Amino acid sequence: MSRKKKFDDVNGWLALDKPVGMTSTQAVARVKRLMNANKAGHAGTLDPLASGLLPIALGEATKTVSFVMDGRKIYRFAVRWGAQTTTDDVEGEVIATSDVRPSGADILGVLPEFTGVISQVPPQFSAIKIAGERAYDMARAGETVELEAREISVHRLDLIEVEDADTAIFDCECSKGTYVRALARDMGLRLGSRGHVVDLRRLLVGPFGEDDMVPIADLDDLAADGDVAAPRSRLIPVDTALAELPSVDVNRDAAARLRRGQSVILRGRDAPVSGDAIAVFSGGDLVAIAEVDKGELLPKRVFNLEG
Repeated sequence: MSRKKKFDDVNGWLALDKPVGMTSTQAVARVKRLMNANKAGHAGTLDPLASGLLPIALGEATKTVSFVMDGRKIYRFAVRWGAQTTTDDVEGEVIATSDVRPSGADILGVLPEFTGVISQVPPQFSAIKIAGERAYDMARAGETVELEAREISVHRLDLIEVEDADTAIFDCECSKGTYVRALARDMGLRLGSRGHVVDLRRLLVGPFGEDDMVPIADLDDLAADGDVAAPRSRLIPVDTALAELPSVDVNRDAAARLRRGQSVILRGRDAPVSGDAIAVFSGGDLVAIAEVDKGELLPKRVFNLEG
């Protein structure tokens, strides 16, 4: 009977440049194998037909996923006018067509309506859960999916290029929960046409951007000789995910208490009195994510990253 392969404690973030055709789950499994890591997850699903930045958390970094997911996203996407599909992208069946093709001036005229805090109905083919089931599973089974409109924030929506009469390219900087496919659908309707996404690439998620991205082919090359240390060299420190949080340094004794789940009294004139989330360090190592209540640190997530 063969022994189960032993995986290593690998901690850090990988800003993967996910290729078209690969699911986010497949990407995580591939990275986990290449790194020989015992634990991995991702910060925000990227559709198989989309490419670009998929932040993958390994080991202790999985405790910081929510902070990355809550960050801003930037997408570059192409919209094809004249057809609306079931999925709001090229994967779906065409359900409506139009002969109207908006001009660049027409498009620029409606962009302000899709910027700021707006109401958006997510696509039927989305990962949103309805009574415990994913909307896309229900839609694929032929069920009519009724999704409620949600408030989202579109910080920036720019027309980059009118490629031809049928196609326009946009950049969008937006909040968590924004569906670019739904923007394409709704812009098409507002312009008196129809629209769906034909190309989508994510360029930023929270603290991770284009300069951080690593193509999967590069990881394969690094791991070709079987040395797991080579692909691990592309990892980004765990605490990068917490860059937007206030931070505090504590001594070794206080760090040990926090790692045991015990509270610590903060001392000193500059110590924060209160705060919902604060990153705690000791000797350069991330110790915990804590709350501060009346000058007392209450650990909510603790990390084992010493050395």
